[in-house]
Formats: sequence, C-alpha cells, structure tokens
Amino acid sequence: MAMNKNTVLAWATWVMILVGVVLIALGAFRYDDVAGWGFAAVGIGFFAIAWVFNALKGRV
Repeated sequence: MAMNKNTVLAWATWVMILVGVVLIALGAFRYDDVAGWGFAAVGIGFFAIAWVFNALKGRV
C-alpha cells in the first residue's frame, strides 16, 4: 500500500479525532474537578487540528 501525502493526512485526521474523543471522555467521566475542563479543552484543540489536517488533503 503506497502512502502518499493525502493518505498520511487522512490517517492523521482519524488519529487526532480518536485522541480528541478520548480526552473529552476523560474530562467528562473520569475527572470531576477542574482538571476535567482542561482535558476537554485539549480534546477540542485536537478536533481543531484534525479539521486543519482534513482541509489540507489535496492541497499539499
């Protein structure tokens, strides 16, 4: 399987989405105090980076 730039960006997008969901879930279900807000904020940041990776597909 040849991995070109678009394939790498697609895999990176899916990995970033998965990590973002895990971080938001940790913030929502594991940590009830202020640390949970930090986990959720970082998870949303991972979603933003995944959105950028998805937008770069086909342009790089």
